[in-house]
Amino acid sequence: MSSGGRVNRDDLSWEVEQACREAWPAGLETVALGWVFRRSGGRIRRPNSANPLRGRRGAPERVIDAAEAFYGGHGQAPLFRVPEIAPELELELDRRNYGREGGTIHLHAEIDALQGHSDDDITVSAAPTENWFEARFRTGGYDNAERRIFRHMTGLIMGDRAFVSCERDGQIAAFAFGVIRNRLLVLEAVETEAGFRQQGLGRRTVGRLIGWARWAGAQAGCLQVVADNMPARALYASLGFSRELYRYHYRRKSIAA
Repeated sequence: MSSGGRVNRDDLSWEVEQACREAWPAGLETVALGWVFRRSGGRIRRPNSANPLRGRRGAPERVIDAAEAFYGGHGQAPLFRVPEIAPELELELDRRNYGREGGTIHLHAEIDALQGHSDDDITVSAAPTENWFEARFRTGGYDNAERRIFRHMTGLIMGDRAFVSCERDGQIAAFAFGVIRNRLLVLEAVETEAGFRQQGLGRRTVGRLIGWARWAGAQAGCLQVVADNMPARALYASLGFSRELYRYHYRRKSIAA
């Protein structure tokens, strides 16, 4: 992972793009025309969308046709994840009446700028425990099929990884996980149970994950946060994630009845 001060913004953005994609793997991936069509099932958009790859990509019409054929073959509505660094599909998606949703920001910071902690009451594990899974499923409202998908996804993660959690009153109150790819920490699945919010538990939990990543050799950190999630953005800013790198959104077309 190159330092943000020694690499141009485009290079850094594509490094982050790749790391975030690999930190949330999909069960099935097909590469075509400079895009990767990802499918896992369930509600999570990132592993169920078409994502651009760096380099030469196909003409928008051909890319969209190929993606529509891929997702249609799986009985799934076509979904494109369109980052600012690869906007070439926008006009054709507009023409085909694809809607917009899920505006999201990529944040980035050098590891030395982040507020890491080593609190002893924050549990760190290389694999998710059953209690960690249950906390994730409970806060996300996962059905049985989505639980199977999420369990499968965690087994596909490559690179150093850590699952962190903070317990209160005999249950996990806050949790997250992180993956290091090319010396870049990717923060994922950050959540605090509703009854334990406004107590600083999310900040301490993520801070422990940052501390682990620093110990493991990460040189920088990044994450994706929904643009209008102001409490989450405030949390990440307090930890040192002050640089907005780029944004993306999704474009979806419903399957005709």
